[in-house]
Amino acid sequence: MSTVEILGANLLSPIVLAFALGVLARLVRSELRIPQALYTSLSIYLLLALGLKGGHELAHVGLVTIAKPAAITVLLGCVTPVSAYFALRRLGRFSAADSAGIAAHYGSVSAVTFIAAQQFVSAMGAVPESFMPTLLALLESPGIHVALAMGVLAGATRTITAAAPVRTAALAGGGSVLVLDEEEPPARQSSPILTSLHEVLTGRTMILLAGGLIVGWLMGEAGWKQVQPFFDSGFKGALMIFLLEMGMLAAERIGDLRRVGPFLIAFGIVTPIVHGCLGVLLGHLAGLSPAGSTVLGAMAASASYIAAPPAVRATMPDANPTYSLTLALAITFPFNVIVGIPLFWRLATIL
Repeated sequence: MSTVEILGANLLSPIVLAFALGVLARLVRSELRIPQALYTSLSIYLLLALGLKGGHELAHVGLVTIAKPAAITVLLGCVTPVSAYFALRRLGRFSAADSAGIAAHYGSVSAVTFIAAQQFVSAMGAVPESFMPTLLALLESPGIHVALAMGVLAGATRTITAAAPVRTAALAGGGSVLVLDEEEPPARQSSPILTSLHEVLTGRTMILLAGGLIVGWLMGEAGWKQVQPFFDSGFKGALMIFLLEMGMLAAERIGDLRRVGPFLIAFGIVTPIVHGCLGVLLGHLAGLSPAGSTVLGAMAASASYIAAPPAVRATMPDANPTYSLTLALAITFPFNVIVGIPLFWRLATIL
């Protein structure tokens, strides 16, 4: 199948069409609204279903099989936020707080993009590895904390340099030098990294994904058959309604594109391509199938808009949420769903 045929098939998929309908509904100012309670319920259902199915399949996979892909996934979780942070700092000249906040979103993963990638490769007649939800859970946290740690360290360095008292010391050969006065060390404060770590590890996404994996692994084949009709048969329908709401949310952010500027718009497209291609390549080297490599590439290319925002808010209160949320929802998510995932699939099949 050619690239054009792949793109055409993806554009006519139920997921993309539901997303496009949501965008259209908001652009024409329709009265259509998805109740917040239903949106929350759907997200709980999708994440728990993902965890349960992944845990059920994980029970049939040995640790040796998953070890190398898991190591590659953790590596991706460290590389992607670092590359995003330095691109924003060096090329975009953004502050440390804004750079760390955006990098935290791009270092983490979008569960909806992951689901969209799985549905796409299934439509292409391929089956990704059964342990991919485990990799999703592994990628959820590291990227957030690597990015926030860089932001905290950069902020701490500036604070010490700017706020510490100084005194002048005479040099033996004449002249003087400014030195920091260390007689009054700053008061100790609770670590913002620990606060954000608690936010992520106890957040809805991690509890449902990781908890669902454990439950699915423990309940065995008999337990899975009892709940399979609910969590399997209705999954795609629930996903369509969820994508409808995602389309409306993305359309609401279109007006913010003027505020983020051309550099961030380009960042929201180029960064997913770079990270996604890296994910596909590493997945291939780790022994994943083309379907698994595609899904891993989509995970690396995605930007979180569920787990990352509360962690960034707790650790980097000075970071502008307009930048990260507009990028994640209005630029990167639509790009990945429409163009990115078919691109990663094409690369994976070539490899």
